[in-house]
Amino acid sequence: MSQRKNISGGSPYEPKLGYSRAVVQGDWCFVAGTTGADPVSKIFPDSVLDQARNTLATIKSVLEGAGFSLNDVVRATYIITDGAYMEEIIPALSETFGEIRPAATMIIAGLVNPAMKIEIEVTAFKG
Repeated sequence: MSQRKNISGGSPYEPKLGYSRAVVQGDWCFVAGTTGADPVSKIFPDSVLDQARNTLATIKSVLEGAGFSLNDVVRATYIITDGAYMEEIIPALSETFGEIRPAATMIIAGLVNPAMKIEIEVTAFKG
């Protein structure tokens, strides 16, 4: 039986809200919904494309820290706050997943902070 490993991203909300940045279980890695604040300033850029790129860079880092890579991503869920953002984020998605092509869903919904324009969660499998 494989052991579960919770991976923290260091957010103070993880223990408060009861979640982990990622969970590894065997050959699977489940990365929590990730938003696009600048990794240094922690400020959300105005551009949804910049937020998407920040989000994907964070996800890549989390996956690599867990022993996975973007090539292992089999499912992606994209949550955007405005349908018009779909066209704007295409460059970030195609740069990251153009060759990998995971199964994906895109949802339009409100996010908890009005500065957030996109949230992405992924599931990775290596087996």
